Amino acid sequence: MRIALFSDVYKPVINGVVNHVSLLKRYFERWGEQVWLFVPGQPESVDDEANVIRLPGVPIADTGYHLSVALDRRARNILKQADIIHVHHPFLSGSFGLNAARRYDLPLVFTNHTRYDLYVQQYLPLIPEALSDTALQAFFHLFSQRCSAFIAPSQGIAEVMREEWGVQGRVAVIPNGVELDDFHSAVSTQSRQALGIAPDALVGVFVGRMSGEKAVDRLLRIFAVLAQEQPRLHLLLIGGGPELADYQLLAQQLGVAACVTFAGALPYQQIPGYLKLADFFVSASVSEVHPLTFIEAAAMGLPAVGIDSPGVTDMIVDGKTGFVAADSDLSFGLRVLRLAQDENLRAQMGQAAQEQSHAYAAHTNAREVLNLYQSLMR
Repeated sequence: MRIALFSDVYKPVINGVVNHVSLLKRYFERWGEQVWLFVPGQPESVDDEANVIRLPGVPIADTGYHLSVALDRRARNILKQADIIHVHHPFLSGSFGLNAARRYDLPLVFTNHTRYDLYVQQYLPLIPEALSDTALQAFFHLFSQRCSAFIAPSQGIAEVMREEWGVQGRVAVIPNGVELDDFHSAVSTQSRQALGIAPDALVGVFVGRMSGEKAVDRLLRIFAVLAQEQPRLHLLLIGGGPELADYQLLAQQLGVAACVTFAGALPYQQIPGYLKLADFFVSASVSEVHPLTFIEAAAMGLPAVGIDSPGVTDMIVDGKTGFVAADSDLSFGLRVLRLAQDENLRAQMGQAAQEQSHAYAAHTNAREVLNLYQSLMR
């Protein structure tokens, strides 16, 4: 099968979508499929991986994203040979995939990775706020009519897409996956001491983009209160992003800079080693779809605390693999404190989380996506 993947961004940018697309491409190629990945951006470098087609584009500030206006001749010639198109963003690269699918009469698949409804102003900034929700619903209603199938990584997000976004047609629920062996057999190449973390600290870790939708500022404020109750608490934040400096300043203003470590953006292969330094995983974000970071933490045997929202509730079995808190600082904070103070509970939940993580192997995700392609071809 000849598969054309479209993504707004790819390596060297590090995020969940990039990792997901990379895994799909790797497994499809391993199984003998012909795969091309189209990404708006500068021409590929000499060390770029095979069949990554970088469309010439203009950088969008320092985000790692680029704006392209047209497919070049090489891209068009490749797409003429494709059997199916799979887009991973709806707006920039998604528009190219949509037009190519219509032009060459190809099945079009879209995987939803983001809660666009919660941050619609970031994606449609020129539309007045009062109209933005309606505009988003209208966009996805029309977009879904042109897609052969949507992929929702969780049942909760599938319901949001149907009931709130107006998506029609086929919605396949296919959970995200990770390379579990990378986490099950992880060896830490970093030490707590090198990161300024006390040997007996109770470390909560968060991995994600340092930007508004991840609610890192809320996490810091909650942690500042908890640290007064449990002085051994330490927060390890892994990831880069546009608000990293703001969060570092906030930690200082809250008086917790000494017990918060900002590791910054890390190469993906280093993430397992850093997770190994932690006792549990925490996230105050309600914008997740089916967060890979929760799966990665579970694969490491870390229990998690998250907030009741689609995606998170699909990942945490409340009271078994972690805690799902109500959307309030008090509810979230109490559950973090309970997990931090009970070593036996952490061990029990961590073991249950690791067992649950086996359902989210990367090869399982890729096989289900490939099966979906084949059903559309038939």
